[in-house]
Amino acid sequence: MIVDCHTHIWQSPEQLGRLDLGDLPRSGQKRVSRFVAGSKPSWRTVPAADPDHHWAQSSLVDKSIVLGFKSKYLHAEIPNSYVAEYVNRFPQKLIGFAGIDPTEGSALDELRAARAHLQLRGITLSPANQDFHPCDSRAMRVYAEAERLNMPILLHPVGQFTEQSKLEFARPYLFDEVLRTFPGLRIIIAQLGQPWLEETICLLGKHANAYADVSGLLSRRWQAYNALVAAHESQVIDKLLFGSDFPYTSVTDCIEALYSINQLAQGTNLPVVPREALRGIIERDALGLLGLA
Repeated sequence: MIVDCHTHIWQSPEQLGRLDLGDLPRSGQKRVSRFVAGSKPSWRTVPAADPDHHWAQSSLVDKSIVLGFKSKYLHAEIPNSYVAEYVNRFPQKLIGFAGIDPTEGSALDELRAARAHLQLRGITLSPANQDFHPCDSRAMRVYAEAERLNMPILLHPVGQFTEQSKLEFARPYLFDEVLRTFPGLRIIIAQLGQPWLEETICLLGKHANAYADVSGLLSRRWQAYNALVAAHESQVIDKLLFGSDFPYTSVTDCIEALYSINQLAQGTNLPVVPREALRGIIERDALGLLGLA
């Protein structure tokens, strides 16, 4: 079974506010005007991420996790109701994660409603893009409720094309205290926590319920090669989950990139990642590991 653990949808780029969720796409680009800094508009390339486009891509995998997102700080909101309406049309295939902003007073109520009424199964957070320290007391209350409701949390990394993202809140090691406090909480560190890959690898080895996805990493081949070699040598490659980062990349491109990663080592004495380990990432029982089976 192939589970795509990291995909996005939105109605329009305006829902992203000042946020950029991924790298610029290689094809299918659409130019729109967006406010990304201060009050001056800036032209950015944002790919189409409508449900029809997403559903077509989903045909290539067995299950797909669809992420909502909300950030008062960056004026961004991909509504939970929008995500829920889409995934609940195809419950045999799609799983929705709610965008929750811990800095809002209504965060816990929204979290409970997302699970009870919208039937969303997990949560998307991003300290760097929501302006909170990972151990902020408001966030700790969200983690406690997520653990109680058995809702895994996907942590979106710093937006490297977003000036306002706060690097000081994006360090993966800051979640060590969270994982010690809530040992039953499952978290997925998106993009292997780049650029702090070694910190993420350390967390994966230290905590049973810490995982990472490879979304957004595979288009940067040298970084991806080094990350996968390090994960293999640290014996945590079985904690890596497949994610395409749709609509910024496709499932096909990501699978091809994974299987060809060792080409960088051809003709050298550099280490390689066993093909079975790469296949394991693609075919991992992600739903079982995340408590979503």
